[in-house]
Amino acid sequence: MPITVTLDVMLARRKMRSKELAQEIGITEANLSLLKSGKVKGVRFETLEAICRALACQPGDLLVYEPSNGPPSPLGREAAE
Repeated sequence: MPITVTLDVMLARRKMRSKELAQEIGITEANLSLLKSGKVKGVRFETLEAICRALACQPGDLLVYEPSNGPPSPLGREAAE
């Protein structure tokens, strides 16, 4: 997937543990772990906002787009038309 979650990097920069962040934003450590590993299909804006507030960062500090070399998605073609 071309979107990489860099939450672990931001946690390290802020010297915060996953357990501490999970408690602060009100989600389980298991769900936070899934998010950190990129094994989720999506994230609620409410959750993203809480993470950004707790870590004093922007969404772009947590998510990185890395284009793949495959064919463009159908959505990309529609947007270009």
